Amino acid sequence: MNKAILMGRLTKDPELRYTPNNIPVCTFTLAIDRQFKKQGEEAQTDFIPIVAWRSTAEFCSKYFTKGLRVAVAGRIQTRTWDDAEGKRHYATEVVADEVHFADGKKEGTQSGFPGMPQFGSANNDFPPIEDDSDLPF
Repeated sequence: MNKAILMGRLTKDPELRYTPNNIPVCTFTLAIDRQFKKQGEEAQTDFIPIVAWRSTAEFCSKYFTKGLRVAVAGRIQTRTWDDAEGKRHYATEVVADEVHFADGKKEGTQSGFPGMPQFGSANNDFPPIEDDSDLPF
């Protein structure tokens, strides 16, 4: 089983590119503080490269920004390639299957994220609840 679940902050705005076949791919890096630190030392941070494809890539590019805390679920992938000089390179990254906002609401916006659809806003079609004693929760 290959499953990674991470929560951290974006180190910079995501980068959206397209493959030669016009498939969107988005890359970004998550800064994740380690849970434990040695006594007398500062906390250490890991910087994990994330890759998202297709609609997930477009979503990340549109709504994620530097400093935003997000949760990512995906799989760890390793790859190798040789450069023009014949030197072998290695990369380990997380390929995102799911991405989620992990920050609270930002002031001044209902959803907390500018441009996001406003669900549950005051202009919805549901009547206000006058007496909640009949609710099952």
